Amino acid sequence: MKKYIFLLLAICYIAKVNSQNTLKGVISNLKDSTPLPASIYIPLLEKGAIADFEGNYIIQDIPNGRYIIVCSLIGYDTFTKTILFSEGAIISENITLEQVAIEMDEVIISTPFHKLQRDNVMKVERISSKELSKITSMNLSEGITEIPGVNSISTGSSIGKPVIRGLSANRVLTYVQGVRLENQQFGGEHGLGINTEGVESVEVIKGPASLLYGSDALGGVLYINPEKFAPADSLEVSLKNSYFSNTKGTNSTFSVKKSNTKLKFLFRGTYTTHSDYKTGEKERVTNSRFNETDFKTGFQFQNNQFKSTLRYNYNNAVIGIPEEIGEQTTSKKLMAPVQKIDNHILSFNNKVFFNKSVLQIKLGYLFNDRKEFEELNIAALRLKLNTFNYDITYNLPRFGKFESIVGIQGINQTNKNFGEELLIPDATKNDFGILFTGHYHLENIDIQGGIRFDTRKITTETVSIPSEIDYIAAIDRNFSSINAALGIKNNTTEKITSRVNLATGFRAPNLAELASNGIHEGTNRYEIGNSNLKNEQNFQADVSLEYEDNHFEFFVNGFYNNINNYIFISPTDSQIEDNVVYNYIQEDAYLYGGEAGIHLHPHPLDWLHLESSFETVTGKKKNNDYLPLIPANTIKNTLRVEFSENKKFENVYAFIRYENVLKQKNNNEFETESKGYNLLNLGAGISFKIGKADFDTSFYISNLTNENYISHLSRLKSEGISNMGRNISFTLKTSI
Repeated sequence: MKKYIFLLLAICYIAKVNSQNTLKGVISNLKDSTPLPASIYIPLLEKGAIADFEGNYIIQDIPNGRYIIVCSLIGYDTFTKTILFSEGAIISENITLEQVAIEMDEVIISTPFHKLQRDNVMKVERISSKELSKITSMNLSEGITEIPGVNSISTGSSIGKPVIRGLSANRVLTYVQGVRLENQQFGGEHGLGINTEGVESVEVIKGPASLLYGSDALGGVLYINPEKFAPADSLEVSLKNSYFSNTKGTNSTFSVKKSNTKLKFLFRGTYTTHSDYKTGEKERVTNSRFNETDFKTGFQFQNNQFKSTLRYNYNNAVIGIPEEIGEQTTSKKLMAPVQKIDNHILSFNNKVFFNKSVLQIKLGYLFNDRKEFEELNIAALRLKLNTFNYDITYNLPRFGKFESIVGIQGINQTNKNFGEELLIPDATKNDFGILFTGHYHLENIDIQGGIRFDTRKITTETVSIPSEIDYIAAIDRNFSSINAALGIKNNTTEKITSRVNLATGFRAPNLAELASNGIHEGTNRYEIGNSNLKNEQNFQADVSLEYEDNHFEFFVNGFYNNINNYIFISPTDSQIEDNVVYNYIQEDAYLYGGEAGIHLHPHPLDWLHLESSFETVTGKKKNNDYLPLIPANTIKNTLRVEFSENKKFENVYAFIRYENVLKQKNNNEFETESKGYNLLNLGAGISFKIGKADFDTSFYISNLTNENYISHLSRLKSEGISNMGRNISFTLKTSI
């Protein structure tokens, strides 16, 4: 396989492109022809420009090929068009934008064909860095819960694990910097290891995406897009500081970006520190403190022949594991038990442009060093995970209204133990997948589908001897699966869009499920794996209906997800070393539910927005027992005002959100019911300019009424420990 990878890489150096092309024109208001300083962008090339005050724009060094261009400006409808560039053409494209009250459509990266949310056959949700900054969450997983159907399993304020329609852990695949994230994510107490700073946006695919991404995308995909480089011929420097009243915490980040026509560079450093959080009863949860250091850097080179982007992210997190409400202190000094985690992500993404096609090569190397301490100086558990992954796709030449992509993806991974104790054995994992997907465009209908084959090989080393309690037999297992997807989007009328998606997905058992035999310190239980586990295999039907005009939007989504051989961990009557023994077992399961919502922005009060959403999911095993860690039904209501332009200020906003989480009585046999609760949150922000410096200020108050509650998805629920009480955060960002 390696020789094929090197062969494809060699193409980068021998590809020939006949000429470079130029796109230029004027962007203006449709109503009165006044010029607009809008942005124009070519998503596949990640190349664009911003029009000047007279509306003029120009994009140079465009390779030959057919590309979608996207033009957008806040307060105006997003414009898209497909243009063919060839033979050194200079193309003039004058664009008119229509003023509307709805938010502009955003570019989507995680899907292969259409690049706007409204055009995608597969429903993709997106939350931008601007939206994330308004809610000032303490971890990225908490921030994306603003998306209906997305929740978070929490361990205090530091650790959050995304839940998509009731599925989490290895059933939700995370991509970052364009490569698959691997960081021992099998554990419920293992966070993402990704700092919110330096994230451009987060995209969520709800439902099986195994066709595009392979194993572990059975429940959905979290696609984290890194921040963009600075526009050509510019320098950007920014400093941002945030304060959190509840934890006496701070978050500071500094970034610098420099770009010329072909070469771009960025660097960002972030430091976060928090003391123990305080509940609604004004008790501090002992050892919920944590600190985090994060560095991100990147280089990009682009000409009319190819584009290469090299990014590196180092994240160091030291996280206390809360177990009780004991000593009341605001100290930030770490105490045991504690996790110390080093996470390295190196990605090298390349695009080679031919006359009518594009070759994309994404390579990634990830190193995760996870240490868990019962005493501060002795690592009881230490795992080092090395992962090399590749993702090579070829956008074939377009044939009429039909577009298609072929590709291969794979992983080589090794896991090594270095601690005093052992939970999972030393092991090697190799994945390989091959895919084909196509998209057919009609006037009002888009059809997308494809097929994929995957195989995974897991081998482990023998641990101890059969007569010892910590014995783990060697494993040599192969898993394979064929999956397919078919989706149809129908623009029923100019304002109504319907979608139907049918897809299969799979998940091969992870190393912990197959070969655990030891105390999992983060969960205080003795876990025993099952080497005979089979693939999880699912089929999901997903339907959605949307209505949209200039002043009113409505959506409703529904899904049914049938999962064969669902893997879960179950307690037994046995104990080892005073810890309850848990076994991994399998049983067929199914989930169903959906989301619905409205968005009202009445004329002439276009600055006023009223939003309401409802989400529900039910998960059961075939014997009708409920699945664990299923989020409760939730209703969210938001009133917000936004003023994009003012003589002295820009981007003035304020909002108030009332979240009603209903009682969760559909609990698993090993869970207890969870009471309902209500959270009132509010925020406001403003941007202004002093000289050449731009200032952005915001404040956010979560749980304004200081309600004392316990989320059904809190891992501290079994200890009777409440979630965080009132928290007031303030942020100031300065840019030049």
